[in-house]
Amino acid sequence: MKRFTKFSSVALTVLFIIAVSAAASFGQSRPQRPDTAPGNEKRNQRPKPPTAEELRKAEEQRKLDEADKNAILDPKVEKISTNIVSVEVTVINKKTGAIITGLKKENFAIFEDGKQQPISSFTTPDSPITVTVLVEFSKWSEVFGSAAGGIFEPGSYEVVKPAALFVSRFIRPPNDYASIVAFDIRPTPITDFTNDPQRLRQAVDLLFRSAPAMRENNLWDALKFTLLGGTTDTVVLENSKAKTAQYGGMASLNAPRKAIILVASGIDTFSKTSYDQARRIVQEAGVPVYIISTGNLFFKRYENMLGPMDDLTTGLPGRLTFLQAQNAMNTIAKESGGMHFPMTFEGEIPDYLNSINALLRNQYNIAYDLSEPHTAGQKYKLEVKVDVNGDGIFDEKAYKVQARPYYIAPGGDAKKDKSKSKD
Repeated sequence: MKRFTKFSSVALTVLFIIAVSAAASFGQSRPQRPDTAPGNEKRNQRPKPPTAEELRKAEEQRKLDEADKNAILDPKVEKISTNIVSVEVTVINKKTGAIITGLKKENFAIFEDGKQQPISSFTTPDSPITVTVLVEFSKWSEVFGSAAGGIFEPGSYEVVKPAALFVSRFIRPPNDYASIVAFDIRPTPITDFTNDPQRLRQAVDLLFRSAPAMRENNLWDALKFTLLGGTTDTVVLENSKAKTAQYGGMASLNAPRKAIILVASGIDTFSKTSYDQARRIVQEAGVPVYIISTGNLFFKRYENMLGPMDDLTTGLPGRLTFLQAQNAMNTIAKESGGMHFPMTFEGEIPDYLNSINALLRNQYNIAYDLSEPHTAGQKYKLEVKVDVNGDGIFDEKAYKVQARPYYIAPGGDAKKDKSKSKD
C-alpha cells in the first residue's frame, strides 16, 4: 500500500508538470521564430535558398508523390558515398588521463581487419572544428529536468544549458562553426552552421524562452537526420516563408574536423528509425558523437517509486527504460569514436564541456584510400595504434587510442548484412 501511495504521488506530480507545460505551450510544434531577422553572419557554404520557381516545382512534385505531410526524413537519403576511410583519433595517457599532442603521421598505424593500411591523409589538431549540437527538447525532458531545477527554473534548462555554454565558450570565430538542432517528435534546425556569436546567442535564447510542445523523444530519427540530413521544417532563424527545406547532414559536410554533441536522456519513444539502424548509420558516418545524458538525477531520486516497466497510464518510463537508455548512449558514443558523460548534477557541466572541447581540439584525422572494392554493407574492423616515442614499438600499455572501431562499406541492406566482425 505504501508503494502504491508513493508511486501515485510521483505520477500525479509528473502529470501536473505536463499539464502546466501543455497549457503554456498549446499548439506549438517547435520553438517560436524571433520577431526580427538576424544580421549578416558568416556561415559554411550551404545550398542557396530555392527560387520561387523551384519552390513551385517542389510543391507540385510533393503533391504528385502524395508525400506524407508529417514526414521529416527523406527515405532516399540513406547511404554515404566515399572512396576513403577517415578516422578521428585521440591519444590519451592511461595513467594520467592527459591528452597527447604534437604527434606526426609517422607515429600512427591503422589496420583494417588486421591488415595495415597506408595513411594517405593526416590532419593535425590545429584544424578548426565544426559541431552540431543536438538537443532533446520535449515535455519529458522538461519533466526529467524538474528534479534539478524544481520551481526555480524550467526543467528544460537541464538540456539547454550545456548547449548554451558550449557554443558561447568553445566556438571560436571565424574558423569554428556550429549549428543547433532541437528535437521532440521531429528534429528542427534552430540555426544552420554559423560562426557568428550573435547568431548562436539568438538560437540558445530562443530555446531558453520557449516551452517544449510535444511529449515524444524520437531520438534515433533525430540522430539519423543530423548525420544524413533530409526534409524538415525550415531553419527557425532563417524566417523563411517556405514550410519545408532540405537540410544537409554532418556526414556530407566538407569540414576538416566535425562532431555531434548530443544532449539527451537517451530515451526514444517511437522513432521510425530503429536502434540497430541508428547504430549502423553512426558506424558508417564516422562522425564522433559526444553525449551528455540527462535525466539521471530524476531517475536516482524516484527510482524506488518507478515500476520496472513503463507505466501504461501515465507513460512514465520504468527503471528498465532508464537503464537501457544509458547503455544505448554508451554504445553510440563508443562506436562513433566519441565519449559519453552521464550527468547527474548541473555543476558537472563545465568539466564535461572542457573535456569535450579538449578531445575535439586534440583529434588527429587519419585517412586511407580504399585499395580495392569493398562489399556493400560489409562491416570492417578498424584499429589504430600509436608509437609515441618513435622507437618502432606500439605503446598499447601506456596509451589509449580513442577512435571508432568499425567501418561499414556504403550500400547494402542492413538486414542482410553478414559482418566479418562481431559486435
